[in-house]
Amino acid sequence: MTSRIRSLRFSHPDEHGSPGFSVSPGGALETVTEAAAVRQALLLLLTTRPGERVMRPDYGCRLNALMFALRDETTAGLAIHYVESAIRRWEPRVEVLKVDARWDPSQPSSLLIHLDYRMRHDRARYALSWELEVSTEV
Repeated sequence: MTSRIRSLRFSHPDEHGSPGFSVSPGGALETVTEAAAVRQALLLLLTTRPGERVMRPDYGCRLNALMFALRDETTAGLAIHYVESAIRRWEPRVEVLKVDARWDPSQPSSLLIHLDYRMRHDRARYALSWELEVSTEV
């Protein structure tokens, strides 16, 4: 079966240290397919601030608006809302099953976000987790 989803591999700074396209040892641009391509697209969407892309100023997720928010359940709820809204608007390949956000008890500035989603084309389920760093000084 031929892969239906294919994208250039993009090294995300949250996962690989230095951002940018990945190059294979042979010098060609690397690609990702299927679930890896969608996971990569979700990470890029959720870490892009609206206004950051010149040709798509509305693209992204408003999580950056929480940078100086209080460490409380309202902020966690807003994070959940922002993630769900961004995915529903910009990523039609997935269905959001559940989003959870909770404060890391060991790191006062870390909001742990967990996303469960399903691929629409094959109904396979996946999960994505990451930390949102916020300022504890207001």
